[in-house]
Amino acid sequence: MIVRIMGEGQLEVADIHFPELNKLDDELLAEMEGGDEEGFRRTLGALLDAVRRLGTPLADDALEPSELILPAADAALDEVRAMLSDDGLIPG
Repeated sequence: MIVRIMGEGQLEVADIHFPELNKLDDELLAEMEGGDEEGFRRTLGALLDAVRRLGTPLADDALEPSELILPAADAALDEVRAMLSDDGLIPG
């Protein structure tokens, strides 16, 4: 799956890593629903770090369609709420 982190670029992440990413996504959703700004920041950072660690960056000049777009680390909680569908950031 091709993942774009807004403001950073694209990474290819193997399907085998989805359970780890989905766990972080579930935590992020719970923190957002509870209005836990501190938890939201921590978990968003962990999710982005996991994608960076597990993914392989695409070349800067590559223009692949992104199957998933993640917010930048400094995105506001309300911005991320607007990005979410009922399924969260990571498709199930």
